[in-house]
Amino acid sequence: MLIFPHRRSSKCGSSGEQVNAAGWGTASQSAVYYDWYPQKALDLNPSTFTYIPAQTNPWWKLDLLKVYTVNRVVITNRQDCCSERLNWAEIRVGNVSPDVFSNPICAVISNISAGASYSYLCDRMEGRYVFVVIPGTSKILALAEVKVYVVYPGNLAAGGSVIQSSTYGSWIAGQAIDFNPGFIQPSLACSSTHTQTNPWWRLDLRNTYRVSRVIVTYRQDCCPEHINGAEIRIGNSLNNNGNNNPVCAVISSIPAGVPSTYTCNEMEGRYVNLIIPGYSRYLNLCEVEVYGKDNLAKGGNVTQSSTYGSWIAGQAIDSKPGFTQPQLACSSTTNQTDPWWRLDLRHIYRVSNVLVTNRNDCCPEHMNGAEIRIGNSLENNGNNNPVCAVISSIPAGVLSNYTCNDMEGRYVNLIIPGDSRILTLCEVEVYGEGPCLKQTFVKLKLKSSSSLSDAAARAQLLTQLESVLAGRGISGVKLRWSQLPKQEAMQKEAAPTRCGGRK
Repeated sequence: MLIFPHRRSSKCGSSGEQVNAAGWGTASQSAVYYDWYPQKALDLNPSTFTYIPAQTNPWWKLDLLKVYTVNRVVITNRQDCCSERLNWAEIRVGNVSPDVFSNPICAVISNISAGASYSYLCDRMEGRYVFVVIPGTSKILALAEVKVYVVYPGNLAAGGSVIQSSTYGSWIAGQAIDFNPGFIQPSLACSSTHTQTNPWWRLDLRNTYRVSRVIVTYRQDCCPEHINGAEIRIGNSLNNNGNNNPVCAVISSIPAGVPSTYTCNEMEGRYVNLIIPGYSRYLNLCEVEVYGKDNLAKGGNVTQSSTYGSWIAGQAIDSKPGFTQPQLACSSTTNQTDPWWRLDLRHIYRVSNVLVTNRNDCCPEHMNGAEIRIGNSLENNGNNNPVCAVISSIPAGVLSNYTCNDMEGRYVNLIIPGDSRILTLCEVEVYGEGPCLKQTFVKLKLKSSSSLSDAAARAQLLTQLESVLAGRGISGVKLRWSQLPKQEAMQKEAAPTRCGGRK
């Protein structure tokens, strides 16, 4: 018997950008001894350390100044001596400042060698405060270095490019998407224009997204009223530097240092602008976060049952609706029985919506009765997968949205059942979360000529299984043995002998 976990993350969506946020906050500790200040654990110099003399439950605290999603904490122990003093220290993450022990435990430090660093996973715990505390009496706490890595899962601003109408000193545009809210040194972490007419800042997401919300953080040290009246605009046009795109929201006011969220209701666009209309205004931004849905179809592979002329399958995911020249931007099969088109997302996703745009020039009724199917099987070219929706009709040139309720699958098919049918698609968009993976335990019984008591044979078997799973659309997994296989001794039956002598 073989038991192994098919181990995959239980959360959908990307892991997010990881950034060391420790230097953005302020440190304190339960007692200060001479010049071993709490900030020495944040100075990026492992030869210096903070020190708390013997006391009951000594603690060190980092205030990140806002709530973050903490992915991991890295602790560096002192190099000179006494490394064992850090044993059984607790790392806690939470939002309760006065009471250390009211915050949940991320990890317990069993041992870190002198001068060594060790990383502790916190599994996206949310909190403003990170504590290191040693429970007990007559305990000494020394920390050479603490790094706290936070994530912004789903923040589309990560990886974007930015520009602004003018730049004041060192307050460059990119500092508004550097993840640092600039509470301590805004000049090194916030953007700002000069005083001018209609100052603006623009983020290029590099691709078109459906934006659900924009979060704006203003500076903490002064002047929050200067952001009043700023407009958030989202769209695909660069006319007037993008400032003519539709308005998501108008900022009435933002308290100093407080992230404020603005709902954009799935507005579609590549560019996110902030502009303050008026004379003698300047635009100052400490952090801009953008969240929304990416079109999963853009990175996929496509094929179709047949191709009419130049109407190849890939033109249905080229981000061009093909209203003027459909033959250069839409896909189409020939006239056939049960024509189909298939998108391979490359990984398994939970699909929330599929959007289909019909051709604008003629024949919108040809789409009537098309089925949208989602699943992981390639049986019958994927056309046996479960149905998300049946398209009753789509008017010419109209984009229609079909809800799939988080159906799980790697393949998205459109098929029109029937004889003498043509399937034409001018654009297909797929939205959802993923890759979405789960932890699964699988029990197998197999025959092998190799001895599974041999570690190399066991490793080779897992590699072969991973390869098989990848071939079936389940890629990016790592298998391991949760229980070593039990070997069954089977006696081979002897071949029957022919009995009887000659007569």
